Amino acid sequence: MATKAQWKKLYDDLYALYGDLCCPLDHVTPFRLLCSVMLSAQCRDDRVNEITKELFRVAPDPAAMAALEVSEIAEIIKACGLYRNKSENLSKTAKMLLDEFGGEVPRTMDELTRLPGIGRKSANVVLGNAFGIPGFPADTHVIRVLNRIGYVSTPDPVKIEAEVNAGTPPELWTNFSHLIIVHGRRVCHAGNRPECDRCPLTDRCRYFKEH
Repeated sequence: MATKAQWKKLYDDLYALYGDLCCPLDHVTPFRLLCSVMLSAQCRDDRVNEITKELFRVAPDPAAMAALEVSEIAEIIKACGLYRNKSENLSKTAKMLLDEFGGEVPRTMDELTRLPGIGRKSANVVLGNAFGIPGFPADTHVIRVLNRIGYVSTPDPVKIEAEVNAGTPPELWTNFSHLIIVHGRRVCHAGNRPECDRCPLTDRCRYFKEH
């Protein structure tokens, strides 16, 4: 397990590269971010942003989303992977928000993860980016980068989230996730394609030392 000093050094080095980052999913309300996060599974952020332009024109809030038939939602989001399941989840979530939360997106992990299609990673994205409540989303990029460096030795996102949270102050969690994700997308690519020659983390990287 990495020490607090090692986690802070990793954050500082990535921050020097990328600075303060924001969520790449276009949104102006917590509800729209929630929907975008639901759509982002197995779908690129840029495609989600294209899809939600039309979706939010038709259904900008829970009441409007709940009024649509699932088939209508599916037709709008069909360019998105797993669109049939996602259209059902969007409809169920909108109705649940109206029935149980007064039409508002809840602000706790327990409540968010009760919503259809929302797990811890998605809930952390909403908490951190919509409400400024500290959360560390551990997506596939985070899992890959941190395991390659050697700061974690597990593919379990919940365990990784817990290790990062134990090693870093809460005010860093949201941006730390953004920083690692961007580094994974730009430098530490999946498969056998990491661009180690462009990476400032090779001095501590287990993958680099072993390859």
